[in-house]
Amino acid sequence: MSSEKKIHYIKHAQIDSKKWNQCIDGALNCRIYAYDWHLDRTAIEWDALVYGDYEYVMPLPFRKKLGIKYLYQPLFSQQLGIFPTPSKAIFDAFIAATKDRFKYADVQLNALNIPGENNGDIFFERKNYLLSLTKDFKSIISGYSKNTKRNIAKAQKQDLTIIEGIRIEAYLEFKAKNLPPGVDPSAVDKLKSIIAYGAYKGFGKIYGVYTPGNDLCAAVYFCHWKDRVIYFNASSNEEGKNSGAMYYLINRFIEDNAEKNLLLDFEGSMIPGVERFYAGFGAKPETYFHLKYNRLPLLFKWLKR
Repeated sequence: MSSEKKIHYIKHAQIDSKKWNQCIDGALNCRIYAYDWHLDRTAIEWDALVYGDYEYVMPLPFRKKLGIKYLYQPLFSQQLGIFPTPSKAIFDAFIAATKDRFKYADVQLNALNIPGENNGDIFFERKNYLLSLTKDFKSIISGYSKNTKRNIAKAQKQDLTIIEGIRIEAYLEFKAKNLPPGVDPSAVDKLKSIIAYGAYKGFGKIYGVYTPGNDLCAAVYFCHWKDRVIYFNASSNEEGKNSGAMYYLINRFIEDNAEKNLLLDFEGSMIPGVERFYAGFGAKPETYFHLKYNRLPLLFKWLKR
């Protein structure tokens, strides 16, 4: 790390949008979640650490509680961290600068942000799941699990219909009716903004599965960015789950995109059942790290338990 260059804390209003996005766009570890337009829709409030003239950057999504500012991971943003891929010295410097500014952090880095052994107490492994679509469809399905093949076969008998490019309004209405427990309904508004932007720019599309009665029972918003297609957001109702509609949809998507230079990014999960679902399509785990520490004064530690 050059002694002439420093890491600066830059407030959101002072961030150079053009230089920021150029840095993310040119990074080997580029992730769509780190562009300013995505952060503005998900984090709402975020500042940044910037090294040199935007040679390395790190978004800092934050919230405040009782006047204390802390870092958190915004919804619909799987991996953030440092961009581009940092050396050990750059990585350590960014983490040190983060700890200087924030007494509490609970954020996820990207897969090419790898901590050293000396600070392992604040980093925790997480798993993403990736499936290469470069092979032909027959080769890809040979990697499916027996359970996945069984569910696809079951779905194929249900007279389901897959529609590519369903309306945003139809998806959001369906999503709102089938929110997982604990998810705030306001999350749908953020999702609407993200999907609308993706549709406007032409890199996002929603696939829907309809029952014989023409009712939507499962849907996925796929986001195509560079060499990745992200399984960005999905929803099923009970009928969709019982019929295996999501297996049917993903299998069709894989068939449509086989032999392309693409990675299907499932975004991963630490929930065993969801992990099995992704792995069932032959997706392979990729490790990324969760940065979490709590150095709040004893009086305040209870705030973030």
